Amino acid sequence: MAVFTRPRRAFALASAIGLALASTACVSETGSSADPDSEECAPFSDYQGNEGEVTIYASIRDAEADLLEESWSQFADCTGINIRYEGSGEFEAQLQVRVDGGNPPDIAFIPQPGLLGRFAEAGQLQAASDETRAMAEANYSEDWLAYGTVDGTFYGAPLGSNVKSFVWYSPSMFADNGWTVPESWDQLIELSDQIAASGTKPWCVGVESGDATGWPATDWIEDIMLRTQTPEVYDQWTTHEIPFNDPRVAEAVDQAGSILKNEEYVNGGFGGVSSITATAFQEAGTPILAGDCALHRQASFYANQWPAGTEVAEDGDVFAFYFPTNDPSSGQPVLGGGEFTAAFADRPEVQAVQTYLASPEYANSRASLGNWVSANTGLEISNVENPIDRLSVEILQDENTTFRFDGSDLMPAAVGAGTFWRGMVDWLSGQSTAETLDYIEGSWPTN
Repeated sequence: MAVFTRPRRAFALASAIGLALASTACVSETGSSADPDSEECAPFSDYQGNEGEVTIYASIRDAEADLLEESWSQFADCTGINIRYEGSGEFEAQLQVRVDGGNPPDIAFIPQPGLLGRFAEAGQLQAASDETRAMAEANYSEDWLAYGTVDGTFYGAPLGSNVKSFVWYSPSMFADNGWTVPESWDQLIELSDQIAASGTKPWCVGVESGDATGWPATDWIEDIMLRTQTPEVYDQWTTHEIPFNDPRVAEAVDQAGSILKNEEYVNGGFGGVSSITATAFQEAGTPILAGDCALHRQASFYANQWPAGTEVAEDGDVFAFYFPTNDPSSGQPVLGGGEFTAAFADRPEVQAVQTYLASPEYANSRASLGNWVSANTGLEISNVENPIDRLSVEILQDENTTFRFDGSDLMPAAVGAGTFWRGMVDWLSGQSTAETLDYIEGSWPTN
């Protein structure tokens, strides 16, 4: 979903100096200069003998693109594989154009399993090699591997990730008021009541995002679906095996409404419930810094939205805790997203790059440069310096975690990036749960 990617991901990827170039592509490449027999090249010996050029295309640009280049530079130098990377603000639309025009990249970092699936079903993707599959199976959970698999064939290994099941807060505000981080939904509501009784609106929320207004509210519903239902029911919902207006979906929406539609709870720093749809998601959490609210549910990438100088740490100005589940004894459901390395060519050098990108060596190389999270189980926590990234990796690697991809990103674009967003805006504006879910259900494509 092209619109999804810009509001939800671009702000976490773009540097301030690159905003003026947001719609343009940047192209760079790495070359070979190292002695393949040297000690520094020993870790890459399995990939040597596959010289050639490999093109990679993705939405990652500016400062983050520079970090990508750096993360694989030693691999490229030691193997003689010239990696030519291009990042574009119009990635999803242009990828389809290139593929249909017979000029696809060798590898694309695809952030939507649904888009990967469409290319695979059209016969335009190459199945991953046995080496890539083995590397991915050794380093990623079955939850993640499933999103790179279409009709039993494995196409794309996971790469970067993000965790959406977070609530942001001020550690000092909690300490000053004697508040404790909740570990269950009931405790979260008890905390919200306690904060409200103190005279502070506990929650600040914003879902305005231009043409994509409404998407932050869909994340609430998805997260709560994972807390009120089993992962299997969540999967049935995102694939339309159960209708959008199923009572179990209504239960999740109503649970979200117990916070989002509660005038006692929202919207600290902005007004009441009616202000949610007009509050920009980028600014929605900032009242925490002024003490005007205490809680803001948003993903790990929101760390990049705090004003300059804000310390994000366990004892800093702001930090985040895991969005509590209804029943902690049943495990730790986690909502998130990420990219998959999908190949449109099967040359040996392309397969070598795809395999390397699924390895612990690559994950640790990229993580050590900062501002990156991966569900790769071979990623060493010591290489993750940023506190919120470290917490994200710990959650992703936790054996009690059940991961599910962002639901709207798995649904047909007309729903996930259309009626689901608009329906949430209408719901927040006063429409009933039943009317909202009936509207979204009626928009689901018939084929």
